[in-house]
Amino acid sequence: MNINVRRLGVTLKQKLFSFCFRVALFILHFKEGTMDYDVVIVGAGVVGAFVARELSKYELKICIVEKEADVAMGTSKANSSIAHAGYDAEPGSLKAKLNVRGNEMMGLVCEELDVPFKRIGSLVLGFEEEDRERLIELQQRGIKNGVKGLEIITSDKIKEIEPNISENAKYALYAPSAGIVCPYELTIGAVENAVDNGVELRLENKVQNICFEDGKFTVTTDKGELKCNYLINAAGLYGDSIAEMVGKHSFTITPRRGEYVLFDKNQGKIIKRVLFQLPTEKGKGILVTPTVDGNLLIGPNAQDIDDREDVSTSAKGIEGIIHDARKSVPGFNVRETITSFAGLRARPSTGDFIIEASIVNPRLINVVGIESPGLTAAPAIGEYVVGILNSQGLSLVDKSNFNPLRKPVVRFRELSEEELNVVIQKDPHFGRIVCRCEKVTEGEVVDCIKRSAGARNLDGVKRRTRAGMGRCQGGFCTPRVVEILSRELGIPMESVTKLGGDSKLLVGKTK
Repeated sequence: MNINVRRLGVTLKQKLFSFCFRVALFILHFKEGTMDYDVVIVGAGVVGAFVARELSKYELKICIVEKEADVAMGTSKANSSIAHAGYDAEPGSLKAKLNVRGNEMMGLVCEELDVPFKRIGSLVLGFEEEDRERLIELQQRGIKNGVKGLEIITSDKIKEIEPNISENAKYALYAPSAGIVCPYELTIGAVENAVDNGVELRLENKVQNICFEDGKFTVTTDKGELKCNYLINAAGLYGDSIAEMVGKHSFTITPRRGEYVLFDKNQGKIIKRVLFQLPTEKGKGILVTPTVDGNLLIGPNAQDIDDREDVSTSAKGIEGIIHDARKSVPGFNVRETITSFAGLRARPSTGDFIIEASIVNPRLINVVGIESPGLTAAPAIGEYVVGILNSQGLSLVDKSNFNPLRKPVVRFRELSEEELNVVIQKDPHFGRIVCRCEKVTEGEVVDCIKRSAGARNLDGVKRRTRAGMGRCQGGFCTPRVVEILSRELGIPMESVTKLGGDSKLLVGKTK
């Protein structure tokens, strides 16, 4: 069976330490009512996840606080899923520095976290003669940022490597270091590894107030209070609201909505690389890309809005995306659309990532305005934030038993017949298909629930296993997944939710 032996090297001592640490946290919380931490991180998106994972390498008490019922519920659950090469950002900016560093880290990080990642390269397409100069400008910017392998290619080479690209593409900037990764799987993997290394995760804890007295922050949520010496604001779209609770700040966050269209896997092989059009002031434009799971994705458009929860889509928006995407790849079949969706980006007023100690209180580290290429930069942001904390006086003592490896994930659809037989003999649950479209088994669903930062609702299972992400969009597997959640969590089926809160799926029994 092709499983990395290094991943299985979690010692009994490490497991025992993790268990005892969690028991101690629980006892302390029960006894005192208010937990005391070295660091509290507000926000369990991909940025908060990697800050937590990086901090879990040290002898610290750390807690992630998240208002939603699962991790990766904001920007991290709906974006382009691209590991950008790093040619787009202004030289000298945090975006440029952390994009390139994050891209370099991505391969090893995904290997450690057992998250699928493919370094497939990208093309920025030019359709007019004058576009060549703009592509050269991007290339020179990328070289200044430290991006390797950038090359301007012409139409013959474009058609050779991507036969289905439009005949009108005259030039392209080729970036071999770009890749694709699933944003929510990356977030889940990082949080899970952080929790396995002693970090506490508190979901459905909405921060209501923050005060600073006697050298400590008191973070009040709708579930209680937490005290900490240092506070990380990784609250995404609500980053300015969290900063405001501590005092005056010099930035604002504007939600920018982007709509996408996702196609069936029979469209996923039309292209092999990520295809961009020349960027505009509102972003990198409409892209066409295969996903790491084999689908085809097009989008996003860009619209600045006021509502930080509005992820609605419109017929006009989707039509516009399809029209613009055909400029790059005219041959995709719109009849093979599985779904459309929208994501929200946190656009900062500064034009760059805001990662710095607060001017009001240097023990508050704002990590906000992390728009594209935030997903790519996230591992590097974790490193950068730890450096800031150290400069602000946080003592960093290496944890001798830190384990960078996440417990391997069994993905039924990727295993050979021989490997399947071995897995099923160990656990018969892996022999029962729950989701026909994505070939997800009961064993995978059970495993994703039992993990340290496991699924607690239908969407949580969906993001961890892909059950419900196929062509029928959950039409077949939803009832079975609800049954498994009910059984494994020990709750009535009527209490199972779609995404936490009041999103219950059932009202009662009919038989």
